[in-house]
Parts: sequence; structure tokens; C-alpha cells
Amino acid sequence: MNEKNIIKRLDPPQFLLLIFLTFIFIGTLLLKLPLATTDHITVLNAFFTATSAMTVTGLIVVDTGTAFTLFGQIIILLLIQLGGLGIMTFAVFIFLMAGRKIGFKEHVLITQSLNQNSIGGVIILAKKLLAFSLIVETIVFTLLSIRWVPILGWKGGLFASLFHSISAFNNAGFSTWSDSLSRFIGDPIINIIITFSFILGGIGFTVIFDIWRKKKFGKFSLHTKLMVIGTIITNIISIIFVLSLEFDNPNTIGNLSLGDKIQASYFQALTPRTAGFNTLEIASLNDPTLFFIILLMFIGAGSASTGGGIKLTTFLALMLSVSSFIKKESEISIFQRAITDSTVVRSLAITVIGVTFVFIGIFILDITEDASFIMIVFEAVSAFGTVGLSMGLTGDLTSVGKVIIITIMVIGKVGPLTLAFSIANHKKVNVRYAREEILTG
Repeated sequence: MNEKNIIKRLDPPQFLLLIFLTFIFIGTLLLKLPLATTDHITVLNAFFTATSAMTVTGLIVVDTGTAFTLFGQIIILLLIQLGGLGIMTFAVFIFLMAGRKIGFKEHVLITQSLNQNSIGGVIILAKKLLAFSLIVETIVFTLLSIRWVPILGWKGGLFASLFHSISAFNNAGFSTWSDSLSRFIGDPIINIIITFSFILGGIGFTVIFDIWRKKKFGKFSLHTKLMVIGTIITNIISIIFVLSLEFDNPNTIGNLSLGDKIQASYFQALTPRTAGFNTLEIASLNDPTLFFIILLMFIGAGSASTGGGIKLTTFLALMLSVSSFIKKESEISIFQRAITDSTVVRSLAITVIGVTFVFIGIFILDITEDASFIMIVFEAVSAFGTVGLSMGLTGDLTSVGKVIIITIMVIGKVGPLTLAFSIANHKKVNVRYAREEILTG
């Protein structure tokens, strides 16, 4: 069987996974070129970096600013852009530029890539997504340049602005500075610009376009309403938690002024939703704060966004189903809309598969790595949520540990359900069996 026939036999999830892994492989080869690095790096480290960039995670085994040349950093940026917006989004643009007709199979692939339920309108959505992303990144680049060019000069300021505008919008968490954005802990301009960028990238493109088109909250789709309200409530709770839990911690915000404490808490509370930047030393955070951040990283951002995790709406669907069960309600409803049983089952499947992969990863890492259990859990969940925050374990990972984190990053980016569909053997069953209850609880 030739390669063309094999590709034709692949399901859309399998084909997307193949494309994704192919670009990681190409990125690895490019990052291994002498032109890309200031010193020799191993194939595994190049592979790890390419995967981290393509999955827009931000975990690093070598320092981005010192280990890679300008060429290498540009390769990382291109991988971030490809991974963040989706390969198929760029494919749409290339097809249109080349005058190629986009057929049914391409429609299905784009639908899978953008995590949409319907094929209708996905080409228009993909074009809007690309245009919107470039516009936001340009605005963020301009604003950062105004702040950083006077400090870093034209060359340094413009490149830092370009790098961080793309990294922030795509929720990648990569920085050209080894301390991420810690030097700007009390800079309100940088705090607001960066968070504005990764919130827009993480809330989901369908939500942005729905808000733009309908304007009024009452006309929004149920998904948009849940994402908007859920994001606001989650962010407010997160800021309050980080501020209160770290208020007297001398290793984080304890010695800062009240204004800087609020700014640092605001920034660090929002980044676990897959952004990955930090202005505080993560390893210095109190254990309750770390545990709370782990929960935020696992939940992640919104569907059809640049972020990872199980997604906020998945988490909300499960919470609403639990609430309805406890209240003994006949259906799960919110905002005068009922959530379908299939949505709840899908949410449960995503969560269980995600927990399973993370649990397996933690188990193996606990065997291979010389680190505390909370560091291992934090690293694994950060990889799954494609967050990029670390307590300092990434650079000390063993070869086996790096492979495990690479695997978890890929799972977190493509989605646990998509990966399950990719490896499952689909069998059509036309038999319906009699139903019977089992004891639970």
C-alpha cells in the first residue's frame, strides 16, 4: 500500500495528529542546525523545544534567549504561530492564495482542527481567525514597542515586542528572558498588555466572533455566555486566592507594596489558564497556591482557542451536571437553555481521559525523576494544560522524563478526546442491548 492510500485511509483526527507531529519533526531538524543555536544542543532537547513551541506550552530545557540565535528564535516563533492558530487555519490561507478549491475532506479536517461541531461556515471562521489573530498581534506588538524600544533600543525592543506579542496571544509562555517577565512585576503597562493578549487568545475565537457579531449578552450563544461569565468569575476568584494566600509570603509578594502585590497577584492568577508567563518565582509559592494553580492549569482555556487543558466549558458542564443531579432536576439547564446529555458524556470522557494520561505521566515521572511529588505533579499538569509554568524541574528532567513531558504536551494540545479517536479502532455496532442498572456510589 503506497503512502497516498495510507493517508486517504486516515480519519480526520489521525490526519491532524500526523500533520502536527510532522511539523514538530521539521522544527526539530531546523533547531538542530548550527545556524539556530549558540552552542551544541542534543536532538532530544531540540525535539523538546520544538514540541513545546508547537503545542504552545512554554516549558524549556534550554534558555530560549541564550541557547538560540536570532534564526532559532524565529523558528520557535513560527512553530508557536502554527501551533497556536492551528495548521489547518494556515492551510486555508495557503489554499486560497494558490487558488485551490477546498473540498469536503478539507472542510472536515478544518472542523476538527477548530474544535467545531458543524462543517458549515468553518472556512469563513478560519479566515476570520487568521485575520483577527494578526490584527491583535500587531496591536500588542505596537504597544509593547512603545514601552520597550526606549529601554532596549530599536533592535532589541522591536524583536522583544514581536516575540512576546506572538507568544502571549498564542498562550505560549515563551520569553527571551530567563526570568520570564519577573523584571516587570510592578509595571502596569506590561501587566495589562500581556494579560489582555493571552485572555483574548485563550477565551476562544468563536466566543470573540459571537460577541463581535451579536453585541448584546442576551443574544449570545450558550457557549459564549458560559465562557464570558465563567472566565470573569474564575479570574476574580483566582486573583483573590493568590493575593490572600501569598500576601505575607516574603519569597513572593510579602515584601512588595500593596499596589505591586495586587499587580503581581493579578498577573500570576491569570497565567495558569495556559498563558505560562510568570512575574513571581513559582517554586517560592506556598503549597496551597501551587495546588490551586494546578487546578487552574488542568481546567485550561476555552474551546477553539490557543490554549490547552480540558477547557473551561468542559469543567462547567460537569459542575452543572453534578448540581442538577444533587437537586434531582430532570435536565441540566442554565440561562434558560438545556445542556444535552451528549455534551455531558463528552465532557466526562475528556476529563477522565485527561486525568488518566496525567496520572500515568505522574506515576512514571515519580519513578524516573529526583524531585518532590508536588514538583512532578505541577510539571505534568502544566504540560497537559500547555501552560509552561514550572517549579524548576524542566531543565533537570532525565531523558525518560523529557519524553514523558513531550507526550503529555502533545496530548494536551491535540486534546485527549481527539487522541483517543486517533488511536481507537472504530467499529460500527448495529445491535442494541437491554438496559440494566448497576449499583454506584
